[in-house]
Amino acid sequence: MQAELRTLNGRYRLLGRIGSGGMAAVYRAQDLKLGRIVAIKMLHESLTSDEGFLIRFQREAHAAANLTHPNIVTVHDIGQEEYRHYIVMEYVDGFTLKQIIRDANEDGRFLPVSRVLDLAIQICNGIGYAHRANLVHCDLKPQNVLVTRDDRVKVADFGIARAITEASQHLADSQVWGTPQYISPEQAAGEAPTPASDVYAIGVILFEMLTGHLPFAADSPTAIALKHLQEIPPSILEYNPGVPRQLDDIVHKLLAKEPSARYSTAGQLGRVLSAYRDRSLADTGPVYPALVKPQPTVKTAVPVAEQKTQFHQRSPQPASAAADLQDTPRRPMRALQPTPTSPAPASQQPAGGPDWTIIGLGITAVIALLGLIPLWFMVYRAWAG
Repeated sequence: MQAELRTLNGRYRLLGRIGSGGMAAVYRAQDLKLGRIVAIKMLHESLTSDEGFLIRFQREAHAAANLTHPNIVTVHDIGQEEYRHYIVMEYVDGFTLKQIIRDANEDGRFLPVSRVLDLAIQICNGIGYAHRANLVHCDLKPQNVLVTRDDRVKVADFGIARAITEASQHLADSQVWGTPQYISPEQAAGEAPTPASDVYAIGVILFEMLTGHLPFAADSPTAIALKHLQEIPPSILEYNPGVPRQLDDIVHKLLAKEPSARYSTAGQLGRVLSAYRDRSLADTGPVYPALVKPQPTVKTAVPVAEQKTQFHQRSPQPASAAADLQDTPRRPMRALQPTPTSPAPASQQPAGGPDWTIIGLGITAVIALLGLIPLWFMVYRAWAG
């Protein structure tokens, strides 16, 4: 019997599959008890055969169900029917962020910087809320970011990725890696993910939204992971010269190899992006139109299969310069020129203090005049007599 025709536990009637990935298939369904449309994510059987994974999955799914935030997909229920394990979530009528990026690429344009900032800030708000609840997403990517028709962001898939990250060692490599295009260097090295790992993934998403490209591409998941570990990401300006340089610097900081060199949480990054956006709008107004991509050149005319192996290096920048971005975003300044004036006459220039030489000479002159008074008196008497 096809899964689309089933009704899980007599309550959730599956209406049709709307998506599928390496970990689960997603169905549009009707909650017969509450009469509402929901989305059901059903784990693949290859995952449910591992008892250790199921224990971790139940724990992480319950933690995700406690997250209540406008930028996080709400988890309504967690259930099981025979070997089928599933999560019931709110149904989001919209698109994945990956679809939005692909549509812009197909139209030959870049997403407007103002829209990119708005979407990224909403992602940070949702992930930042999870970080404050001590929950790390671990598999943040545009496919897990849902965008409604009025551009409201809903981050999905909390719980499953972390459960897989912590699963027993006999799971297949493809399951342990998750999504290598967005994986942080520390996760690629087998270390435990932290909030800074999610911040790195947001940096990759920002790079992709602004350029239509991923910072690293290769022919295998392992090769991509090694690039995240070893290679310096290219500058966004190589793909989209219309992006403000300071925003390129912010993304470069997010893609730092060391977690301590990035922003520590998504909430902190959200505040940095909000301050940058607000100050930019205050200085220049909304000047971020949807930019049309430049005409293909010899460099961009390379077939897609070959482009995936290309690597564009950028020179590393001092860490202090990137750290200053959160406090002092660059803004256009007009140089102030002093108005030329004619020098004032010496007699009109204010004295810097009493001139004791002049005072001394004046006193001497007064004394000399007083000394002549007796002489004048004697001459007068002689003349009168």
